[in-house]
Amino acid sequence: MSEEAARSREHSPAQEVTIRGRRPRDLSTLQRWLTDPQAEWRQWDAPYFPAATTTASLKAYVEHLARTPPDPHQRVIDLGGRCVGMVNRSEEEPAGGGWWDLGILLYDPALWGQGLGSSALTQWVQATFDETEAHVLTFTTWSGNERMIRAALRLGFQEAGRIREARVVGGQRFDSVRLDLLRREWTPREP
Repeated sequence: MSEEAARSREHSPAQEVTIRGRRPRDLSTLQRWLTDPQAEWRQWDAPYFPAATTTASLKAYVEHLARTPPDPHQRVIDLGGRCVGMVNRSEEEPAGGGWWDLGILLYDPALWGQGLGSSALTQWVQATFDETEAHVLTFTTWSGNERMIRAALRLGFQEAGRIREARVVGGQRFDSVRLDLLRREWTPREP
């Protein structure tokens, strides 16, 4: 087991997961996880796009991060002072319509299945409602990403649409799934 994986497994439930702005010291972690074409998270986050194209666009994204100040629509997931993932949001057109699409990525599979992503997602939903005029929040994923779908459903998101067999992963067809949550349906929760 790598030293990084061992440290990841050492976290205690008392260690609080937070979301925060990106810091310069986070760039090396982001570079390592985002540009690794073999990173396991890539099997779950839009694996239907060609790996070479995804790698090239993520390298360009990391270079962009190094040149620009932190963006309020992107935050780092922090566990015990370490960057372990990111959340992001983008406003769907037309601007001012109140529709924001969210994303979350927890890099290290040693941290999956422990409620850390759900905690970060809870904070991100709350932050988005607090910081924007959002009326509706959405997530778009594929039916093979059952963990993401379950996490969104636990927070009160509902399935809003399904395009059957729209995605091909590993030679198998999966549905594209969109989930949504209206502001009035959101019940603030403890992360």
